[in-house]
Amino acid sequence: MSHVTAEMGNTSAVTSFVLTGYSEMEKLAHLYFSVFFILYVCIIVSNSVLIGVIYTVKLLHEPMHLHICNLMCNGLYGSTGLFPFLLKNLSSQSYEVSIAGCLAQVFCLHTFSVTEFTILAVMSYDRYIAICYPLQYRSIMSARRLRSLLAFSWCYPFVTFGLHFLLTVRLTFCSRVIFKVYCANFFVLKLSCSDITVNNIIGLLSIGVLILPQVITILFSYTRILIICMHSGKESQGKALRTCGPHLLAVINYSIGCLFEVIQSRFNMSHMPYEAYTFLSLYFLIFPPLLNPVIYGVSIRTIRIQISCLFRGKSKLSPTVKR
Repeated sequence: MSHVTAEMGNTSAVTSFVLTGYSEMEKLAHLYFSVFFILYVCIIVSNSVLIGVIYTVKLLHEPMHLHICNLMCNGLYGSTGLFPFLLKNLSSQSYEVSIAGCLAQVFCLHTFSVTEFTILAVMSYDRYIAICYPLQYRSIMSARRLRSLLAFSWCYPFVTFGLHFLLTVRLTFCSRVIFKVYCANFFVLKLSCSDITVNNIIGLLSIGVLILPQVITILFSYTRILIICMHSGKESQGKALRTCGPHLLAVINYSIGCLFEVIQSRFNMSHMPYEAYTFLSLYFLIFPPLLNPVIYGVSIRTIRIQISCLFRGKSKLSPTVKR
């Protein structure tokens, strides 16, 4: 105990963090390892299948499908930042992570979460144009604008969070215990012995920069779509529902995960069972990449048929499928 106390009081001795969230998993480590491994394999396979189908079938080289492909790529990116880390700790039963490794995971998981929301916002804008301006859709969503939106979906989160992340990198640390199974910026800041006033101020401002534009875009897009649908016939309403339904499910699924993350990280959860707490903290990192391929692969007819052709072993996927 005296050795740990000495380490916590000596900032130069803090070269790693301890993730105490794994301590409750020790008795069932093999079970947790198996579950996380299966989830990771499912995410890799399902997202890769959709990416491969959209990439190889020219019929699917449309804005909506390319945005879906972008979403799948982000799912692979975020999952790779989480699952190998979880599996390594569970198999080795070593719950320490270097400061550099922890900060790398912070950057990966936070950019994943912001990129996910940004892509969903861009997709809502695409659906808004498609439903509210169907005759002008091709001209508005030109190849040049599409490339710009795809690039923006990645550049905006990486640049904006990267600037905020630089403030975390400069910190020194007096404590090394993180009460989670992965590294998060909020919990890393709590371990610092540096003045984090600037971090807190910039963090609050960053919430507006990183989240507010996406929220406004999604709300505006679907408000306009709802107004259009209210003044349209049942056939048009049904078409709009089929077009927007999968995206709305993806937005709701991700929003629920973000709400869980805010609840478990900002409020006292000591009364909650460990399994429930872990579920809340991991939901937004696991279930969007896991369920998005199912949502889009099952709900969108063109993708569903092409995947069906692929698994039936057809040498050439159908080029004539219509929506």
